[in-house]
Amino acid sequence: MSEHDSISSEPLTPRHPNRWYGKSDNHEPDIRLKGPRRLKLVGLINELGRLFLRNGHSWPQLDDTTLLNQACKRTGLDDFGDASFRQPLRILLDSLETEAELHFVGRICVQSELLRLLSNRLQLVADRQRHPEIAAEVIRRPLFITGLPRSGTTLLHALLAQDPVSRAPLVWEVMAPSPPPQRISYDSDRRIARTANELRWLKVIMPDFKTVHLIDARLPQECIAITSLDFRSYVFESMYQVYSYRKWHDEQDKRPAYEFHRQVLQHLQWRCPGAHWVLKAPSHLLALESLLQVYPDAGIIMTHRDPLKVLSSCASFTEVLREGFTDRLDKEALGLEIRQRWEEGAHLAIESRRRVGSLAERFVDVRYQDMVRDPMAVVQRIYRHYNMELTDAAQISMDRFLTANPQNKNGKHWYSLGKFGLQPEEERQRFRFYTDYFGIESEW
Repeated sequence: MSEHDSISSEPLTPRHPNRWYGKSDNHEPDIRLKGPRRLKLVGLINELGRLFLRNGHSWPQLDDTTLLNQACKRTGLDDFGDASFRQPLRILLDSLETEAELHFVGRICVQSELLRLLSNRLQLVADRQRHPEIAAEVIRRPLFITGLPRSGTTLLHALLAQDPVSRAPLVWEVMAPSPPPQRISYDSDRRIARTANELRWLKVIMPDFKTVHLIDARLPQECIAITSLDFRSYVFESMYQVYSYRKWHDEQDKRPAYEFHRQVLQHLQWRCPGAHWVLKAPSHLLALESLLQVYPDAGIIMTHRDPLKVLSSCASFTEVLREGFTDRLDKEALGLEIRQRWEEGAHLAIESRRRVGSLAERFVDVRYQDMVRDPMAVVQRIYRHYNMELTDAAQISMDRFLTANPQNKNGKHWYSLGKFGLQPEEERQRFRFYTDYFGIESEW
């Protein structure tokens, strides 16, 4: 999955810059989700689950012992590697049980996802033990795209990944990383079709997902899906109401998660290398110091957008994600949560730039409006900054991608601040420190 980011609420195109931003009437905050978006199948299964519970049965339990044993049974393996993942797993499970208010379908989905992550971890450790040469792989000069969410990071990630010499972690290989992919079968691996089939369930669980985020088995996946294998990841707070886990995670050193992240990249590139990695996650903004400790030669591409658009679109996207797992969602509380998180992110964006000193040349700033006007000009500027060659083949592939992914391809994303209890003028003043520092144009 993705955390609070998309191709500017839908796939972008440079040809119609004024048709990008969704607007809607304000709505009063509500708790109980209603309306046609909840497909009948999900509602029926949830009702059966409630009936099941009333008849004295218990719902699937989210406890670490059961999940760990199930993963071992599924894979025939028992070595999870570094045991430090167990504490975040236990804290996450407790938060899911006590705070997430999962409905029956949500609980089944969460259990299935956690079992997948644990099984993948077992297989990654086993692959690394069988092939110790994986640990010798060097990750050279990776490019990390980060910035406030919903600021064009997904478009830029997908665009840079079109370069034939680049390497990006694709959705299929992140969801099923073992065995390590091979160059000879990379475009025909059977896991691609299997992942595509699994992604179809998003239409059932999250009917509005395709209108807010572009995802496909062959498209790049962001880094929070990789760090989720270590259970120290911002992906969980995006998907679920896990407030105590979020508080715990905020207080932790992020370096171990990036160390594990690097191990996964080594695994993926061992038999399928590229000239450089292209990676992204808005949440890198919250841990740049740790990132640069693990990847000291990384380039940082920092995207920027009007915070009012960021907040409204991000809150709407998070609503879509969480509705797949709970039928109780306080939208005003969600708005406050999103604002607090990314006000912190905006401060850290400035702090990181003030602290980098001699590393300033590692950073490239990309304004959302520039992506709107001419995404290829932005790409060319990035390549010049990092002294990389933008070949004719890369440009043709990028142009083809833009043509194939126009705005509103999967429907228009409508969103507003008022729906989430946020007031435009208050938020504009709150984020003025950020817009003034980076010279961000108003879109509101």
